[in-house]
Amino acid sequence: MPSPTARLLDWAAPARLGTAFRWQLSSSAAAQIGDGIALAAGPLLVASQTRNPTLIAAAAMVQQVPTLLLGLYAGAIADRVDRRRLVLSANAVRVVILGLLVGAIATGWLSIGLLLALLFAMSVAELFADSGWRAVLPMIVPAADLGIGNARLMSTFLVGNHLIGPAVGATLFAVGHAVPFGVQLGAVLLALSLFARVRLPEQEPTTSEQRHVGHDIVEGLQWIWRSPPVRTLTWIILIFNVTWGAPWGVLVYWAQERLGANPLAFGMLTSAAAVGGITAVLSYDRLEARIPLSRLMRACLTLEVLTHLALALTTSLPVALLVMVVFGGYAFVWASVSSAVRQRATPNALQGRVSSVYWLGLVSGLLIGQAVGGLLAARHGAAAPFWFAFVGSGVTLALVWRRLDAIAHAGDEPTAYALDA
Repeated sequence: MPSPTARLLDWAAPARLGTAFRWQLSSSAAAQIGDGIALAAGPLLVASQTRNPTLIAAAAMVQQVPTLLLGLYAGAIADRVDRRRLVLSANAVRVVILGLLVGAIATGWLSIGLLLALLFAMSVAELFADSGWRAVLPMIVPAADLGIGNARLMSTFLVGNHLIGPAVGATLFAVGHAVPFGVQLGAVLLALSLFARVRLPEQEPTTSEQRHVGHDIVEGLQWIWRSPPVRTLTWIILIFNVTWGAPWGVLVYWAQERLGANPLAFGMLTSAAAVGGITAVLSYDRLEARIPLSRLMRACLTLEVLTHLALALTTSLPVALLVMVVFGGYAFVWASVSSAVRQRATPNALQGRVSSVYWLGLVSGLLIGQAVGGLLAARHGAAAPFWFAFVGSGVTLALVWRRLDAIAHAGDEPTAYALDA
């Protein structure tokens, strides 16, 4: 009879998903804890270097700019080279940059200019690592299990990046400014060593190295345009992140103005979303087994629309906490479902490029939404961004409602939109 540890392992990473997936999942857990530590310690380090609001905002921006500037390029590279080697090389660069950061802090050489440069370099390295890492999952997990694989990886993000990491990062920063980043360096090294054990099937030989990378990027965009399900899914991601980014960019302002929330109460709001997310992704197997994917997608998007409405109306902290638990639940189920559907529908040779367009839409949608939300809140009050989100997401859902059946089953015919279509 299997031991309790063996049963827990088989539940967390079912044997049918393969040994390579277990190594990827372990690597992700280590990396997410390290990134969660930096999530709390990073802003504290920036604030210790400057009290200039513009520079503090710049520190947040330089971590998003690489996706906007290089996201499509990184996706094309992930389709050109050995993805395992790309992940390992990019993470090795991250280790070097973290070493420089720790050294600069310890020796007193750190300045805000150097910090911004290191944050930008770190974000570039992480962009290339993530581009290869996301394209690995469809290579090692059977298509039927991609939803479960994405859900399990999502759970490491929620636990490491949202629950464990930030609390540890803030605590370690109080011990010494260099300490959390030294621990993050160790976490990245551990993640690198675990991922090195992943063995990928041989990739089909490509002649893309003989042509300009811009041709590869255009080819990826053309494929998305010729695949109605993936094209529609990409638009959904973009628009729903514009509508989501509008209220969430001013969430702390809304919580203070509408709920009278103090810092502890605001922290409870974000934690409630994480609790809902963890509960949902750990229940993903049963949800996927019992509910058709198209119905699951409709339910998630409908709950998104209703969440915006509920938060636009409420002034009660307990109600807001309950809504945030629901939000965390459906948001991370949607992330798992949509990623699995996209991966099933995309040929292996295009996984990097299609994923890069998806993430570019996600990041650019959030940035646009945050700008819109700030303007609306300033002119019309703290609830205005939620009303904008309710109307925008509701109209979008009505327009795509019937198309969700085709999107959910896009991967059933993997040759329907061939690379040379």
